[in-house]
Order: sequence, then C-alpha cells, then structure tokens
Amino acid sequence: MSRQSGYLEGQLLLAMPGMSDARFDRSVIYLCSHSEEGAMGLVLNEYLTALTFSELLDQLDIETEGTVQDVPIFAGGPVETGRGFVLHTNDFIQDSTLVVSETIALTATVDILKAIAEGTGPRQHILALGYAGWSPGQLEQEIQSNGWLTCPADEELVFCTAPDDMWPRAMAMMGVDISMLSSLSGHA
Repeated sequence: MSRQSGYLEGQLLLAMPGMSDARFDRSVIYLCSHSEEGAMGLVLNEYLTALTFSELLDQLDIETEGTVQDVPIFAGGPVETGRGFVLHTNDFIQDSTLVVSETIALTATVDILKAIAEGTGPRQHILALGYAGWSPGQLEQEIQSNGWLTCPADEELVFCTAPDDMWPRAMAMMGVDISMLSSLSGHA
C-alpha cells in the first residue's frame, strides 16, 4: 500500500525525546513494511559490536574468494536478533527481494551476504540483525502519542550518513530544532 492510503513504508521514523521505550532513544528506523497487519522496520543508527562480518560469514558457512572487506553490522531492532536483513539500493534484486521504494529494497538471503563479501552486491547496503516490529494499530498509536516523527527517506541519509549524525540530521531536514524539543508532551 502507498502513503496515499495512510501507510508509511519507505519513510523514516525518528524517535521523539521522551520515547517511552528506552531501546529506541534517538533511533532512526527505516519502515520496510506498513499495513493493516502491522509494521516492520530496521534501526539504522545503532552498531552491533559483538560480531564482525567475517565472523558472521563463518557462522553461516559462507565461503568467499579473496579477502573480505569489513562491513558494519547494525542492531536492526529487538525482534528476532539472530535474523539478518540487508537494506540496499535497488541495483541488486532477487526473487526474494522486497522492493520498498523507487530506490531502496530489502533482501534477507545468504546470497546477498555472499555477493557483498565478494564485491558483487548492491552499490549501497546496510546489514542488520533483528528488526523493530509493531502489531496492527500499534505504530499509529505511538505516532499519535508523539513517540515518533515521520520523515521522507533518501539514499544519502540512509546509506551515507554516520549513525551518530543520522538522528540530528534527519530532524534538521524536517526543520526541527532539537534544542527546542521537550520530553514532555501534551495534547491541547
């Protein structure tokens, strides 16, 4: 479904100050899917430091030719933290790839990991373990309760911005002065 129907896939969620779930403090989440059945997204600005790309390839018995470049791994969210996802530019499409927007897709197969390791994968990519998920109506409620701000996603912000800079940069792109935000919210 498209944004015209009220769904937000392909958008970013920016955690507001005072987010009730501390796991998402200052999080930037790319929404991969959003429908009447719920929502799923990947946190883009939190590194996972307990595992290297080479270690992941070894654990999955993925054999590659030559030296493997180090690829950062992100903590994509608290759900199914052992499951991997690659958010990437749409220049790499497989049968199992979910095309989210005109420029961004999602693939969750070992084939894309092998392609990335061998230098034949997508031009830009983010490897994440785990995801953020919402049950039907939950995300809408959290947005209405001022837990999240939504903003358009673009390749530059998603793939080329340092994780520590992503939240303030996205807020600035929305015209939000983060020094003026309060963790206290209310409804008139």
